[in-house]
Amino acid sequence: MASLLTPHPLPARLAAASSSSVSLKRVLPPLACHARNLFDVLPQSDGNSDVVANGNPQRTEEGGAGSVSVPRTTAQGGVTREASLSASQGRNRGARRWIRGGDRLVLGEGTEGEVVQKGWMGGHGSTGGSEGRGRGRRWMRGGMRVQEPVKAGNLATSGEDRGVGNASKRGKRSKGSERGVKLRVDLDMCSKRGDVMGAIDLYDSAVKEGVRMGQHHYNVLLYLCSSAALGTVQPAKSGTNGKSDSASAESSGYSKDNDMHEDPVHDQERNKFSLFRLEETASSIPISDEVKEYARTRGFEIFDKMRSEKERVQMSEAALTAVARMAMSMGNGDMAFETVKQMKELGIAPKLRSYGPALTAFCSSGHVDKAFDVEAHMLESGVMPEEPELGMLLSASVVARQGDRVYYLLHKFRTTVRQVSQSTAKLLEAWFSSSTASKVGKRKWDISVLAEVIENNGGGWHGLGWLGRGKWIITRSHIDKNGVCLACGDKLAIIDLDPKETEDFATMVAKLAHKRVKNSNFEKFQKWLEKHGPFDAVMDAANVGLSQSHLSLSKVSAVADATQKRFPSRKWPLIVVHNRHLAGKHMKNPANQKLVQKWKQANAVYETPTGSNDDWYWLFAAIRWKCLMITNDEMRDHTFQLLEKDFFPKWKERHQVHFTFGDNCVTFQMPPPCSVVIQESEKGHWHIPVTKEGSPDGEQTWLCMTRRNHMHNIMNQELIQNF
Repeated sequence: MASLLTPHPLPARLAAASSSSVSLKRVLPPLACHARNLFDVLPQSDGNSDVVANGNPQRTEEGGAGSVSVPRTTAQGGVTREASLSASQGRNRGARRWIRGGDRLVLGEGTEGEVVQKGWMGGHGSTGGSEGRGRGRRWMRGGMRVQEPVKAGNLATSGEDRGVGNASKRGKRSKGSERGVKLRVDLDMCSKRGDVMGAIDLYDSAVKEGVRMGQHHYNVLLYLCSSAALGTVQPAKSGTNGKSDSASAESSGYSKDNDMHEDPVHDQERNKFSLFRLEETASSIPISDEVKEYARTRGFEIFDKMRSEKERVQMSEAALTAVARMAMSMGNGDMAFETVKQMKELGIAPKLRSYGPALTAFCSSGHVDKAFDVEAHMLESGVMPEEPELGMLLSASVVARQGDRVYYLLHKFRTTVRQVSQSTAKLLEAWFSSSTASKVGKRKWDISVLAEVIENNGGGWHGLGWLGRGKWIITRSHIDKNGVCLACGDKLAIIDLDPKETEDFATMVAKLAHKRVKNSNFEKFQKWLEKHGPFDAVMDAANVGLSQSHLSLSKVSAVADATQKRFPSRKWPLIVVHNRHLAGKHMKNPANQKLVQKWKQANAVYETPTGSNDDWYWLFAAIRWKCLMITNDEMRDHTFQLLEKDFFPKWKERHQVHFTFGDNCVTFQMPPPCSVVIQESEKGHWHIPVTKEGSPDGEQTWLCMTRRNHMHNIMNQELIQNF
């Protein structure tokens, strides 16, 4: 970890300036008027504890010898506050040292910034803020607090002096814990306001007063400093959900003290990248160049303290990601990438956001090879890039005129996002319009081999590289009801699961269902299904007959009748319904009884038992018999999130039927005539669906890319084939 700070000497310079009483003005560049107003007064020291504030020397006795503070008013993000900034920044004068001692060994942090200790023989020891075993509490690894019976003998003391001493220790620990909790709440409020300067002031005060800081404290500080270093700070709620009082903080217990500092902005950062920069939102707080430099400098200093042997704070993914972001703010992609690599050495699993800084730095500086090294490391770590990451790689590849990598990324988009956003569509239009795109591609290929590869892939793509030469014709087009492109006349493919994928998908769903359905209920359903199948369609009765108080069997009957008439077999669809829907007062209606009896006689209804989720039943039946699934449920809840991401969207697109109730009729919205996914044809054409942003009911738009001389290319291939 020592190598992390090597490329950036500012923290060391700042620490040296503090220890030798050198003014911060010698470290930072001259401040503009705006920055002077922001800082109001920067602390200075000449060794005699003199401070210059607005040109007037001042002295304060607070903090003891060698510590100087300056009252000042700072306004940022619409918040005015009183603050003091210690001249002894980076030092922890007077702080309690938590090191190995006696028969105790510090293991890590508990909640509220406390330190968990463990005896050499494996017994549980005391903590920095607990009240001891005599109060009925003990602490375990990870800061988890458990109750323990209180023994009468534990309450006894050997004398009055001992009782007073224990009470004094407990009082000190309790006071230290309260200070840690208050600091945490104050830092979370700074995060909520986007107040980076306020957070740094709190840090300096905590160091000066010897407040023990935990992982969460450092995560918040590093997040704010790294955000400011990038130029904007996004106000966001943090771990305490905006609670600002100590009572609320203590009642919450802060059981997630060892977790990362989670912010919507931090997690959504990768979605804000637009051509290698963070887009500003309405609530973003812009940061001046002087403050950006200051925040980055202090951020490295805070990180250096966090990882010091004295602090013994467990490292986190959030802290290392913040360091990578600060490296990105300097354009140092190597440092950002090295930071992510060290996560594995520390036993920390990197997240998608962890790779964003290195990827952005390399892409923006034109180091395409290094950017793809980052992507390779992501895949090795089991982290899959999504559209923002793929978009950065695509933009860098387009600028570098690397056709092979553009081709590779098109297929990554095909398997990852299926449809592209408007911004990605513009990048692709720029590529296909370039002179480089017109020159890449094979002049000769074997049509029969190509057709075989497409068929083996399930249709819609071959992956053999660019085909043909010549300029591209780029059109925003639509697809007619038969799946034909209105611009070029190509028939787009219907891509479904192949037989092996269908079998694997059904097996996976059955295994998940067996784990979540009580007893052997699902096995009974499987046997019933084999006996009475096949079916042309399956109905999710709970979704079809949704009503305010009960299941509307008349709606179910209307959809079932309309479905029956669509198939030549005239067979009823399988109606899957929970048994609770076929009980109650509404079943006393003779009409409802007659409907259910009719379905049972036709073996067209299956009642799922109590304690079962009927989603597993109708989903498995539709997969098993490769039939249509009638439901308006978009299948986005937890149940369907367990399914394989590659299988499920493809299956759902080809098999789900939506419906609407009209005047005495039911209207079905059948699956699309072609698969709405990026498609590559045997002619070398590309059809790319663009997301319907802001118009979910609008007509699907496609990018159609064809070679201007594609008919000439096809004729050449046919001649080659004939010879």
